[in-house]
Amino acid sequence: MHERHKTILDLYRYGGDRLYAGEPVTQLEHAWQCGRLAEKSGANTALQLASWLHDLGHLWVNSPGTPTLRGEDDRHEAVAADILAPLFGSAVAEPVRLHVQAKRYLVTTNRAYAAKLSQDSTRSLGLQGGVMSSQECASFEAQPYFKDALKLRVWDDLGKKKAWFEDSRDDALMHLEKLMQAAAS
Repeated sequence: MHERHKTILDLYRYGGDRLYAGEPVTQLEHAWQCGRLAEKSGANTALQLASWLHDLGHLWVNSPGTPTLRGEDDRHEAVAADILAPLFGSAVAEPVRLHVQAKRYLVTTNRAYAAKLSQDSTRSLGLQGGVMSSQECASFEAQPYFKDALKLRVWDDLGKKKAWFEDSRDDALMHLEKLMQAAAS
């Protein structure tokens, strides 16, 4: 196993029980739920892995508590994308890098979307730049992976369900390991 793959697995093995800030799920449950939603939607291996690992930056940065309550944006999307790009390429890294912009885009282009955001996601929205200008929307739409980022964003919002975890921790981590191996080859 690649050393960086082991590091990623260890972050979820040893940090995955941390509560996902402001949500009723742990980091591992959220990652698993997003990955399962991608899989059930027929996403390719790269987008499934991006969905699993889109919040890897939160574990990597390891900021205590809920950073948004302190007015902090941990830039978790950029941290994760920079880790993932050399390991798995753009098809995994770019939807991860763009998933925060995808939230801003959806809030801007779909009025009903903003009302469905969780309290913490609403709080972080302001720290992440808030509503996009028409120029920012056009720039986002021009990104090669913007459609994948929008899909990932929807799964991200849906993947916060208390008590939805159908695998054992070991089975979930084994599934993640197999996805990483498939995406790397």
